[in-house]
Amino acid sequence: MRILVTGGCGFIGSNFIRYILKHYNPASVSNVDVLTYAGNPANLDGVAEKYGDRYEFFKADIASPEQMDALLGQTTFYAVVNFAAESHVDRSIDSPQNFIHTNVVGTSVLLDCARRHGVQRFIQVSTDEVYGSLGATGKFSEQSPLDPSSPYSASKAGADLVALAHHRTFGQEVIVTRCSNNYGPYQFPEKLIPLMIIKAMRDEQLPVYGDGMNVRDWIHVEDHCAAVVASLFEGKPGTVYNFGGNNESPNIEVVKLILDRLQKPHSLISYVTDRLGHDRRYAIDSSFAQRELGWKPLHTFREGLESTIDWYLNNRAWWHPLLERTGRY
Repeated sequence: MRILVTGGCGFIGSNFIRYILKHYNPASVSNVDVLTYAGNPANLDGVAEKYGDRYEFFKADIASPEQMDALLGQTTFYAVVNFAAESHVDRSIDSPQNFIHTNVVGTSVLLDCARRHGVQRFIQVSTDEVYGSLGATGKFSEQSPLDPSSPYSASKAGADLVALAHHRTFGQEVIVTRCSNNYGPYQFPEKLIPLMIIKAMRDEQLPVYGDGMNVRDWIHVEDHCAAVVASLFEGKPGTVYNFGGNNESPNIEVVKLILDRLQKPHSLISYVTDRLGHDRRYAIDSSFAQRELGWKPLHTFREGLESTIDWYLNNRAWWHPLLERTGRY
């Protein structure tokens, strides 16, 4: 069984490739990534050597019909798992067009090419941010209305609708997954948890938006990978599945946990002007996915966060070149 993974050099995509190759022998994975700033080949160091011809990489743009036709025409793929996306909310506010190009146009191109080349399944990996913001109570279910707040979440909502329309119009076996905030190894250091870990390690100020009370539901990336695999093999076409970690926490509490683990003072926290359109709270109801797919998250947040902090402590050689390359921190 051959699977095409897009965005496989990114945070979640690279963890997924490692996960499925480890747990699903003899699954064979082709990774296509255009290698933007967040697409890091080092995320997959050692994979080609370990798995041989079960893994291959192609540098290509999912928004290019010519490149995707050539790639999908080379061999028969059972499924496309689409992780490729521009995903940083702050960047989407600065450059919305890039997000429309990759997230909407790229998804549409992939769906068209997959249909023409006989790909059986298409997994559209999305986000809980398409639902917008919650009040103090309640959780997002698969029936929650879409109400995106940022150009990023709007582009992902658009891509989800395009994908589901391909199921209804053309009968493609499309499945959409929506997940809460991921954390774990290989996450690009512009995201909250790795950014705060690295800044705390360097005794720098930790910038926290607004009052720090924006609440997120955190899921370890390995639990998310297991959920996507369950959707790939057990999911019903035309269905949306929500995945969460059952780990709600205000951002400021996450930052304090990181400082405490690293034995750094809370005085390093610096409150900054809130992000435009900053959603107040996300929370995911995963009961449908757990019931239908036989999946559940296995990592507690405290255990997962501690192991993630340890990973960044022990992998300076991975993240330090990223800081130098981007010049952002």
